[in-house]
Amino acid sequence: MAGSHQGKMPRFFALLGLVLYGWAAPAAAAAKSYDLVVYGDSAAAVAAAVQAKRQGLSVVLVNSTDFLGGMTCSGLSASDIFHREAVGGVAREIYGRIGKHYGKTYVDYFEPHVAQAAVDDLVKDAGLEVVMNEQLDRGPGGVTKEGNRIVAFRTLSGRVFAGKAFIDASYVGDLMAAAGVSYAVGREPNSLHGETLNGMQRGDDKPRKHYTQGDKDHFIKDVDPYVLKGDPKSGLLPFVFAEDPVKGEGDHRIQAYNYRLCVTTDPAKRIPFAKPAGYREIDHEMLLRNLEAGDLRLPALIHKLPNGKADWNSMHAVGTDYVGANWEYPEASYARRREIEQAHELYIRGHLWTLANHPRVPESIRQQASAYGLCADEFASRGGFSPMIYIREARRLQGAYVMTELDCKGKRTPTDPVALASFGLDSHAVRYFVTQRGFLERDGVIWNVPPRPYGVSYRSLTPKREECSNLLVPVCLSATHAAHGSIRMEPVFMQLGQAAAMAAGIAVQEGLAVQDVPYGRVRDLLKAANLPVEWIAPAKPKKAK
Repeated sequence: MAGSHQGKMPRFFALLGLVLYGWAAPAAAAAKSYDLVVYGDSAAAVAAAVQAKRQGLSVVLVNSTDFLGGMTCSGLSASDIFHREAVGGVAREIYGRIGKHYGKTYVDYFEPHVAQAAVDDLVKDAGLEVVMNEQLDRGPGGVTKEGNRIVAFRTLSGRVFAGKAFIDASYVGDLMAAAGVSYAVGREPNSLHGETLNGMQRGDDKPRKHYTQGDKDHFIKDVDPYVLKGDPKSGLLPFVFAEDPVKGEGDHRIQAYNYRLCVTTDPAKRIPFAKPAGYREIDHEMLLRNLEAGDLRLPALIHKLPNGKADWNSMHAVGTDYVGANWEYPEASYARRREIEQAHELYIRGHLWTLANHPRVPESIRQQASAYGLCADEFASRGGFSPMIYIREARRLQGAYVMTELDCKGKRTPTDPVALASFGLDSHAVRYFVTQRGFLERDGVIWNVPPRPYGVSYRSLTPKREECSNLLVPVCLSATHAAHGSIRMEPVFMQLGQAAAMAAGIAVQEGLAVQDVPYGRVRDLLKAANLPVEWIAPAKPKKAK
């Protein structure tokens, strides 16, 4: 069930951390201190640090990976901007820098290496202090607090970063969890916040003619779930569950992850999809059966990118989403997370090879899939495969204001908006289950488009005052599973990160808790940075008479 948790590390890893890194409490006093410490692996972390620097704060960006920009630079090259007018600030600067590369003013479909150059140049031009490859020590003493304030945190290398304020702009929320604030993992029941799209969501258990070729989310054909077709005693296929979801009830599960891939049909750059070591046909039996049942759609959402490339994402009943394999990821140890990431990569590489080569795949699908391959000029050190797993959802803060479906649909309006969101309330599948008719179906799918862009509350970035008064959380913000599915777009995260830094700067300069920062002051900075917070529909061009 969704609820409050504390970030925990197994006892073995906690003891190992003490042996390897020592008890580092005295180091906090000797650590270099900053006005603001930004921790995170996202483009939101970059936006936050850039804004803090522009406000005159001493700031350091502590990045847990070996590259900047998160998913914006890791294959998520179709940025899902429904309304360009709803995007401003550093996010718009980045898309403008990308556009300049292509001779345009603004581009939101781009090659990963171009996005990487834009982010790197922005950071360089801002003169930011950046520390790479530093992961938070999640063990005892990793985060030092005095009362309800974070004083410093330690990384696994033993470095200590002290500050007056902190921003957790990570995709998983490790800093907020280690700081002891309340958070949720999983799906809330609809009844908790008066929602209709939260909790378990199941397809209708009706004959497949109920669905059409246009249904992108469910099985449109009857597919047998058992290892041996028609034999329940043989067991279920991998990651298929017997229990039938109860619509609207909450649980601990999260929507599927995958890797967003940059692919090409250019023979000069195309790396053919190869059969990976460790490939098991049983892991792709569901895909093969779905195709054999007559669903002859390529299970991919392909967005065209410049220079003959494309963004490959999961689509239809069995795509690159590794459904059900990620539930423990948010709370897992670093070592366990690496194992989960490797399992996802193996599954996806196997999925792509299967589509392009397996004799049980219809020829029409094989021809479509084999025309693509990974790009030799993207992520060269990984053979064209994206470096970062797509964490669509992990921990979610339980803060001063919880964004819900009601906010997304305009049925409730926060008084303190700091960014606009507009993408559909979107959850990919959470698990496969067996219907009462004895066939496969997907639980968890949501797709519901808000009527207009809506404001995201400043209070949704702040923990409860008694838990922490100098921390802001723009990525794992306070939102239900359903609402987070709409807010979780990269340009929105960047804008929230920038807004969080604005508020942190005011808090530091005035000696305030982040919960006490006057919204009017933040609003003035938002306006100065061209960050829209109220939706004004652009005027339609007049028709020529």
